[in-house]
Amino acid sequence: MKALHTSDWHVGKRIGRFDRGEEYAEVIAEVAAIADREEVDLVLHSGDLFDRPTPPVPSLRTALNGLVTLTDGGRRPVVAIAGNHDSAGFFETLAPYLTPTNVHLVGDIKRPDAGGVLDLATPGGRAVVSCFPFLRAGRVIDFIAEADEWYKKYADRLRAIAEAYASHASELAGGDAVTFLVSHFLVGGSRVHGHGAPRGERALHMGEAYAGTAEAIPPGPQYVAMGHIHAPQSVAGARVPAEYAGSLLELDFGEAGEQKRVVVVEAEPGLPASVRSVPLSGGRRLVRARGSWGDLVARDDLREAYLDLTVETAGPDPGLADRVREEFDFVVKVQADYPRAADDGGERPARSLEELFADYILDRDGTPADPALLDAFREVMELVDAPA
Repeated sequence: MKALHTSDWHVGKRIGRFDRGEEYAEVIAEVAAIADREEVDLVLHSGDLFDRPTPPVPSLRTALNGLVTLTDGGRRPVVAIAGNHDSAGFFETLAPYLTPTNVHLVGDIKRPDAGGVLDLATPGGRAVVSCFPFLRAGRVIDFIAEADEWYKKYADRLRAIAEAYASHASELAGGDAVTFLVSHFLVGGSRVHGHGAPRGERALHMGEAYAGTAEAIPPGPQYVAMGHIHAPQSVAGARVPAEYAGSLLELDFGEAGEQKRVVVVEAEPGLPASVRSVPLSGGRRLVRARGSWGDLVARDDLREAYLDLTVETAGPDPGLADRVREEFDFVVKVQADYPRAADDGGERPARSLEELFADYILDRDGTPADPALLDAFREVMELVDAPA
């Protein structure tokens, strides 16, 4: 059996003032073309289909059309679980309307015998797919509570749920089905920050409170399709082949230069899967660049990319943003960098607006700012910082 693993589409996410709808349509079509060329029997999407819990209609149309296209006219099943950016309830509402097309949406974490584990017919044989959507920290899972009353630690709950799915899937598969686990959570130690800039993963759901360990990936499934981390990578320490497919596009400048991919998985019942990456080329590149005005204008690689520019100047340059907009079509952020006069015998370290806002909240309320508030502040600043 051959499967294609994709993840973290985030359809609807903008970059600054730029809508990326055409890029999403382009790269999803590329994924579908890969699925056809590779003659895959099954497609697994491991969460964050959308960037917002209730996506706008154009984003909804793009994502759902993409999932249906991936079925190749209903020939192969497509399974997609809800990530932390998705609404579990929205997925469950849409699911009955998509099941006839062979698209299977799973929003809620369910009992293994009540929709948590799917037994699917594919052109390559039976596939038993365990579906483990994003688990929010305060959520109590009934079938786990029944087994051991209460798992206080998030990592313990992740492991217990995954093991329950793996056990049920193994029994259901018998000896003639390939088993998969599709899940959306952070395994501690995974590579998240690569370029020193903010990344597309939601900061609220990336801390220790939302982290599991490699022990949360049980030994039963033949392949584990992971979502949540945008940097493509294998899961270190996993006892079976487990991969973060990564995001579909470079979503922000923390992902600039990252080679995006899908994962093609080949497996036979009872044997570990083999995996390989297939690179994606769709979507506009993101580039962070700094230099003098002359150096930047002379660069050919900046003309068609989304840009985060730092222009080295001799001093303040009030007309800089206008010149940059006239020269480059896809500027997202621009700032001048020039020598500052010393203050009280030394330079004062620059502080970001996010840091200043966090200080303001602390001073006003007497408690640190909620991570969700800082997350929203970052998203707003990305829009207002963009050149008009």
